[in-house]
Amino acid sequence: MSETDSLPTSCPGNEWCSITATASLIGKKWHPVIIHRLLNNGSAGFNELQEQVDGISSKVLSESLDDLEEKGLLDREVIEEKPVRVRYSLTETGESLETVVRALAEWGDEHLEPAEDGSTPA
Repeated sequence: MSETDSLPTSCPGNEWCSITATASLIGKKWHPVIIHRLLNNGSAGFNELQEQVDGISSKVLSESLDDLEEKGLLDREVIEEKPVRVRYSLTETGESLETVVRALAEWGDEHLEPAEDGSTPA
């Protein structure tokens, strides 16, 4: 990523700034899951994403998608057909989070114990 493509941070010059700035971009509960699903499955419509992100409400998904779009991590494309549809896909910056998101998944697989019902801790 070039300097002109860089996302703004609030703590330039601090050695930990890149960690906290990145965490603030993807630190909300569902953000890395949405990014993971788009990495694995490619672009998707709202309903497809809601099916792929088990347990997320429509309201939270909508807010999360808006937030990720505002942060420049995903694109929203309106498809002018009847009915009008919307597709979400990762931007180049969003795609560059692949190693981060996969590392989160690998760490969780290695260090988190599934709940008795088979789910992982929330």
